[in-house]
Amino acid sequence: MNQQKTGKFLKYLRKGKGLTQEQLAEHFYVSPRTVSRWENGNNMPDVDILIGLADFYEVDIRELIDGERKNGNMDKETKETVLKAADYMNMGTEQYTKRVRFLLLTGAIFWFVASLISHTELNNNAVLNAVSNFAEGAAIGMILCGIVLTSRYGQRIRAFKQRLLKRQ
Repeated sequence: MNQQKTGKFLKYLRKGKGLTQEQLAEHFYVSPRTVSRWENGNNMPDVDILIGLADFYEVDIRELIDGERKNGNMDKETKETVLKAADYMNMGTEQYTKRVRFLLLTGAIFWFVASLISHTELNNNAVLNAVSNFAEGAAIGMILCGIVLTSRYGQRIRAFKQRLLKRQ
């Protein structure tokens, strides 16, 4: 697959419909910068968006991937297979998102407990003061982990982990 060729084809199709990058981005709920990256060949759309683009431009998904027009339309079976693959990929993303949200929520609860103890008379008790300090540290750690996991560095860490697992 040639991303540059696919990007040029996406740009050709968009201009053929007389749309700007902003208009296309608004239609697919992505940023104009994302559309620009697709068209420059720096990134490729997710599978579900690729299917949407194929329907929007009334072309075969294989044409989008190959970056050129072909004869014939995508048959129903191929489209269903690609949709199932997209659903499978989205399922993994949803599970990951739930885990990150749980991590951030737990961090917020720890932070609340730490603040509650440290800003009341409960802070005078040595044991509760230690619990407060632990909760505050745990909260900061969990929130920092949540930030890292949702950033580019999190993606790099996951990719590195997958490469390590494939070697074993």
